[in-house]
Amino acid sequence: MSDRDGNSFVWFLAGLGIGAIVGVLYAPGSGEETREVLLSKAQEGRERVRQEARKAREQAEDWMDRGRDAVNQQKEQFRAAYEAGRSAYRETTAAGPEPPSGV
Repeated sequence: MSDRDGNSFVWFLAGLGIGAIVGVLYAPGSGEETREVLLSKAQEGRERVRQEARKAREQAEDWMDRGRDAVNQQKEQFRAAYEAGRSAYRETTAAGPEPPSGV
């Protein structure tokens, strides 16, 4: 998760906590109603955390796939260059030494 996303998430949690405290202090309803509201807000927060974790995992998997593809592409390019060099060497050595030119 990037620093910006992590920072936003921390602020979200801080706001959730402050909102819960203010809600308890200024709650017009009974204790039971207040507990139900707090429970529903906690469940919303828990679901939000699950969603963010899911997004982070998917993003990490995407980055891993991209990295793996880049490495495989580099390996294939290296392999092709190696084979081209090897083939050129074989062709040169198979032809034998060239006679001296005009000397």
